[in-house]
Amino acid sequence: MVDVLTDIVIACPIEEVAGYAADPDNAPEWYVNIKSVEWQSPKPLNLGSRLAFTAQFLGRRLAYIYEVTDLVPNKKLVMRTADGPFPMETTYSWQKIDVRHTRMTLRNRGEPSGFSRLFSPFMVLAMKQANRKDLRRIKSILEKK
Repeated sequence: MVDVLTDIVIACPIEEVAGYAADPDNAPEWYVNIKSVEWQSPKPLNLGSRLAFTAQFLGRRLAYIYEVTDLVPNKKLVMRTADGPFPMETTYSWQKIDVRHTRMTLRNRGEPSGFSRLFSPFMVLAMKQANRKDLRRIKSILEKK
């Protein structure tokens, strides 16, 4: 089991942080490894929405489809994929610290199978590093606005 949890405090109101982070069209801007997102279902984002992501991770091109399984505005977004050798669940959560500060948490959990299972300890380290970069990037983008 891979379970990577990272968080950061962003000097912006929760509505601004959650609104930006929960918009899949913004993902290539703040996720270092995500190259593109294509909507497989109509906008806006809802329970059951499907999104095709293309990413580059550990030197490999990855293509996968996420489905939104939980969505609570300004609180939580959960997306899951079941396809491929590494089924993954990604959770964004937001916590209001005060009117001008928000804690954003990013969690990736999954159960690698087959060949991927051998590399899961290495993948955990790489994912932690990537998630920290992603959160620093979204912080930088939002605090400049």
